[in-house]
Order: sequence, then structure tokens, then C-alpha cells
Amino acid sequence: MTYRMPAEWALHEAVWIGFPSFWGHWEEPYTEAQRQIATFANAVHDGGKGERVHLVCGSPDAFAVARDLAEDGVIVEEKHIGDIWLRDTGCIIVNDGNQRVARNFGFNGWGRRFNFDGDQTIGRTLAEASGLAVTDCDWVLEGGSIDVDGEGIAVTTTDCLLNRNRNATLDRAQIEARLLRDLGITRTLWLGDGLVNDHTDGHVDNLARFVAPNHLVIPEGRDADDPNAAVYADARAKAEEFGCTVTPLPSVGRFEQNGEAVPASYMNFYIGNSAVVTPIYGSRYDDEALAALAALFPDRKIVGLPADAVLTGGGSFHCSSQQLPV
Repeated sequence: MTYRMPAEWALHEAVWIGFPSFWGHWEEPYTEAQRQIATFANAVHDGGKGERVHLVCGSPDAFAVARDLAEDGVIVEEKHIGDIWLRDTGCIIVNDGNQRVARNFGFNGWGRRFNFDGDQTIGRTLAEASGLAVTDCDWVLEGGSIDVDGEGIAVTTTDCLLNRNRNATLDRAQIEARLLRDLGITRTLWLGDGLVNDHTDGHVDNLARFVAPNHLVIPEGRDADDPNAAVYADARAKAEEFGCTVTPLPSVGRFEQNGEAVPASYMNFYIGNSAVVTPIYGSRYDDEALAALAALFPDRKIVGLPADAVLTGGGSFHCSSQQLPV
């Protein structure tokens, strides 16, 4: 078997998006987070011009709310889901020749920080419901910790993938061997730290994203108080040394919730069949970031949507989604 993980811009049959379903996971931002995720799902569906969207709910009450918020054609379904972050709890779908296989990795609540009932099983549940063969992988890997260009290159951070709270017995070479075996990754670009106060230990989908083969976008800090300016600069230097083309996008800048800097990032965009949906935060750099993405994706509409309430749960649009490639 020779696996290959497609790039996100490859054609999708469908996407699964997690829907906030339990008030206790969110508290005050719960209702607004539901609205923002539903708006994201609608933008990806794009009136039927995008891709089939499965909005996955974990309770009857959430199911009823989602049905009201989702546009016609979005499939709302109730499953045994924990938190909404299907990028990490869902299976990663790879090609094996002309077949698709769901690779089901271990998940330990981002280093045993958060474990919700359903997180361990939802990936297999969704994949099997779509008729996919599911194979288990013998190590912990979250989908948000890697990004790929579809031609064998992956980008990740040492902050997350070499963290001892995931795979304590595996070193860098052993992880690279597993990325090759399980996803067809032939070369791995190792960046350093992730964003400040990112409880995922620095998922790369907040820091650096492929937009074409061997071509990354990485933010750059414009403000003196940007808490991640040095992280962005270091990532760009490492990527260029590796041989990647790098297009800089402005950083959101310092963004606080409850008096603390939080990892708001334009990098947490989702590349759908017809639209690139990007979180925005009311920053003075929102419009510039969207314009830069429009130049990189001339065949897709660029949709910027508020994601501040979703961010209170620890992630954004990309984190809540997992695509099913054709």
C-alpha cells in the first residue's frame, strides 16, 4: 500500500464540520459560537456550488438549532461527538491508488488537557458512515498539527509534534518514518514554536499553510506589541531555508480575550471547492489579509467571517472541519 495525503485544495466530495453542542464546553459564547460555525458551514456549501457539508451535532437541542441556522442543502446530523474540533478527532483521508482510506490516529486530548466523551470514536463513526475503510495508526497525531502540499511535503512544529505529552517514546526520525508510512510524507519541514497561549502546543494550521506545492503563507507581525512576531519571523526563515516559497500575510496582531493574548490567526482558513473561508477578528489587517488570499486563490471566492466566539473554545474554522477528498 502506498498512501498519499491530498492537499486541501484538491477536490472534495464533502466536509464534516463540528457544531457546538454542549453549553458547558463554551458557557457565555455558546450561542454566538453556534451562529459563527453555521455561517461557516453555509459559506462552504455555497448554495450547493461548493461541496456537500455535514454539520455534526452532539445533542438533540443542538441539532434543532443547527437545522434553523443551516441553509437548505446542508446536512445536519446528530452523532456521538465530544468537542467540535474534527480536524483533530476526525480521521485523515488518504489515497491508496484509486481507493480512499481513513487513517484513524490516536487522540489524547491535546496532551491530556481536554478529553470529552465521543472524541475518541467520532472519527471512525463518520468515516464508516461514509463507506470508507478505516485503518488504525499506532501513535497520536492531530490533523491540525500538520499541513501538506499534496506532493509529499508536510509542515509541522517541534513545539507540538515532538512534545513528550503526545508520543513520549518517539524521536524526530521515528515520527518522520510514521508520517511516510501512514500519510505518504516524504519530506517534513520542522518549524519551531507555535503561537503564544495555543493550548494545542502550537498547531501549524495557526502558523503556516500550503497554498500550492512547496508554497506557504506565513503571517508577519506589523505591530510592536504582536506577541508572535518572533515566532512568525523564525518560521519564515526556516521555511525559506528548507526551499519553500513563502508569501507573507499580515498577522491579526495582538488579540485579547479576558485580558489575555489568544492565538487569533488568519491561517486557520478552510480551502473549499468554491470558497476559501477565513476567520477575521475586526483587526485593521482583515481586509489586507483577505486581499492577499484572493491573489493566491483566483479561482475561489474569499469569504471572511467573524470567529471570535469560536476562538473562545480554543480553535477556529479549519480546526472544526475535516474534508473528504474525492
